[in-house]
Amino acid sequence: MNIKGIIPAILTPLTKEEDFHPEVTKQLIDRLIDSGVHGIFALGTNGEFHLFSEEEKLQIAETVVNAVAGRVPVFIGAGENSTEATIRLSNKLADIGVDVLSVITPYFVAPSQEELYEHFRRISENVRIPILLYNIPSRTGVSLAPETVLRLSSLPNVLGIKDSSGDIANIKAYLDVTKDEEFVVLAGTDSLILETLKLGGSGAVAATANVLPKIVVGLYESFQQGELDQSEQFQQQLQPLRATFTLGTLPAPLKKAAELSGLPVGPPKSPVKELSGEALEAVTHMIENYRTQAKSAKEQ
Repeated sequence: MNIKGIIPAILTPLTKEEDFHPEVTKQLIDRLIDSGVHGIFALGTNGEFHLFSEEEKLQIAETVVNAVAGRVPVFIGAGENSTEATIRLSNKLADIGVDVLSVITPYFVAPSQEELYEHFRRISENVRIPILLYNIPSRTGVSLAPETVLRLSSLPNVLGIKDSSGDIANIKAYLDVTKDEEFVVLAGTDSLILETLKLGGSGAVAATANVLPKIVVGLYESFQQGELDQSEQFQQQLQPLRATFTLGTLPAPLKKAAELSGLPVGPPKSPVKELSGEALEAVTHMIENYRTQAKSAKEQ
């Protein structure tokens, strides 16, 4: 499978009662695919995967697979804290028709590099569809070392890694050690999409695409066409949205930005609360500025 381009890490739309909202999920997916994205990534960090039961995850995954309907590859977060639970969920997701499993490192337990290798090796041996490793040390407390990634890259169905460390040196290290392997490195931090592409990365799993899909896709496509000045401009245009991510607990700012952009994705799942007060005002102002810029660009 050729993994490349912009793969939005989609939000999980919820009703006011915090139940999964299939209809809005379909709206979001159609909007993203119409904008030219190269895949759909559900049940990641911004998709609040850690707050859903296995039954809910399977419902969400089935909705996403059906909504995408083969138009682009579907990536679903399958990582649980134990190896056994991850394998069980992974095989159920494979039965649904998921194309690629995103498997986050175990969290809270902080395993050693050898334990991480054995965790992913066992998963690889016991699932039948491709695996994308997911490294996000700020949330899990553990990071996959480049040497461990190199070992894992030789496993037949480990296709690549999404790195959300926020450290371009880490991405470069992954690219360097796997340069002789058929292995994909994707940016998981949206501020590093262009830098990752310049180093030879294949694309990005981008949360900002929930709100600004055409800008993120434009960044990738202009880079592929050698239009570096244009891709730099697109990269800079993502920053006002990214700057609001610190105004509340993840993913509350992004959900509010999506809602203000016309997609009723609903609230974050408790205990996370919706934005209010100055934070809400800041996100509202940010979205209004994007609208003004888009209108001005059309008139030129």
